[in-house]
Amino acid sequence: MTFELFIFYLFAAIMVFAAARVITARNPVHAAMFLVLTFFTCSAIWLLLEAEFLAITLVLVYVGAVMVLFLFVVMMLDVNVEPLREGFVKYLPVGILVGVIMLVEMVFLITQKYYKAEQFPVPERVSADALSNTESLGRLLYSEYLFQFEIAAIILLVAIVAAIALTMRRRANTKYQSPSSQVEVRKQDRLRVVQMPAEKRSS
Repeated sequence: MTFELFIFYLFAAIMVFAAARVITARNPVHAAMFLVLTFFTCSAIWLLLEAEFLAITLVLVYVGAVMVLFLFVVMMLDVNVEPLREGFVKYLPVGILVGVIMLVEMVFLITQKYYKAEQFPVPERVSADALSNTESLGRLLYSEYLFQFEIAAIILLVAIVAAIALTMRRRANTKYQSPSSQVEVRKQDRLRVVQMPAEKRSS
């Protein structure tokens, strides 16, 4: 067994253990932390497969942004998971069916009986020197798939504008702050000096 194969089995075992703990941990914060560990080990495996772009994207996007948001929501809302666990048995058959379907699809991909590696496009080398995975993906993305990339960028821009528009809606029963009005406030508008005569203490 080579050292690279040993590292692969080590990270794979850690990833399977962490993924199992995500669905078995009783504390939601612990489950989110195990999911972070799963993402890190998955990115390490992608580094072994020389997929540097996917590994860096997984760490930056999911671990650095999405999981921080999950932890923030879980810790701030303090969700009571006990009522949610009461209906676990009711949804167990559907979960088992979905799990079996995903397992069958994974077996098809691993055995490569129905999906051959030759069917997937591979970025061509522009020179004799070996390019990195990220550079090859960038050359392919900004040349052959440039139109699809621009369409995806427009869709994301529309989603951002829609999210901002939904957030800025005026509601009748909601109080809003106006930074421009707060900056223009003078002390005469907020502070009033009142002179009162001194009172004598009764003996």
